[in-house]
Amino acid sequence: MTTEPAAGLSAPPKTGRVEAIDLARAIALLAMAHYHLIWDLETFGYLDPGTAGGGWPKFYARTIASSFLFLVGVSLVLAHWPVFKPGKFLRRMATVVGAALIVSFGTYVAFPDVFVYYGILHSIAVSSVAGLIFLRLPVLVTLAAGIAAVALPFYVASPTFDPPWLIWTGLSERLPRSLDFVPFFPWFGPVLFGIAAGRLAKSSGLIARMAKWRPGENPKWKSALRPLDFIGRHSLAFYLLHQPVLIALVWSLSQIMPPDRTEAYLTSCRQGCLANQEAAMCERFCACTAERLAEDGKLDAVQTRRLDPASDPQIMEMARMCTASAMGDE
Repeated sequence: MTTEPAAGLSAPPKTGRVEAIDLARAIALLAMAHYHLIWDLETFGYLDPGTAGGGWPKFYARTIASSFLFLVGVSLVLAHWPVFKPGKFLRRMATVVGAALIVSFGTYVAFPDVFVYYGILHSIAVSSVAGLIFLRLPVLVTLAAGIAAVALPFYVASPTFDPPWLIWTGLSERLPRSLDFVPFFPWFGPVLFGIAAGRLAKSSGLIARMAKWRPGENPKWKSALRPLDFIGRHSLAFYLLHQPVLIALVWSLSQIMPPDRTEAYLTSCRQGCLANQEAAMCERFCACTAERLAEDGKLDAVQTRRLDPASDPQIMEMARMCTASAMGDE
């Protein structure tokens, strides 16, 4: 990648930080933190199992990730088009890769079965390198590549990509177990759309005009926007710290006001039971097992998946007795 402008191109005047981009990044990060709070509340038993992974929270999470990666593409253009700055890029990459390794190590220690081996930071690092190829290509080519990146997993998925060293591509047929999995495809698509949008905005002068909009300097808005500006400027630090802080807060709440996991257990029990039994029998069976688990002090461990019922002989015997009792009442 050359460090000089292409023939016929001249580097536009420096605009400094674009406050609007910082604010947009801060809003995306706060939305991400909000989603993670939903996940934490579910994990600690305050929300029903599956809340964070289905319905509107699932769409919410994908929208947040898309907007965040879109801004990665825009920022790549702001920093390195039309003049690529290798030193600046390598310093940024070292920071992102280091943060990704911290996330992988931390989640491996806490959750070895579902640790983050290719989350959003890993995706940002790889996509940033791949995105350099498109910085100097025509915008239409970048847009077409973005569409192809989003569509590819729907047409090229194959067991060939199922091995662990290839599953990060997003072209595998199985979904790995991980707390955060943001594969290269289709998530390279939003980065490419961001690059295309950034190119158009910069070449048209829109970025220069946006740079003149500084609401943070307005006395009416300064105090209100200062936190957002700080988050936008320190996005990586915010990303690394927000989840440990949220987990600590929710854990503290669970010590003061422990959640009642009975209803959540009954809901999940009924869902599993109804696949093979009638509703009335399931009601009796689930009520029986919930009562017995609560009496033995195992309901919380089962509901938080710290205890596998299939590996506990007492629970299996209890389930057999509850099954016999529920069927005997018919």
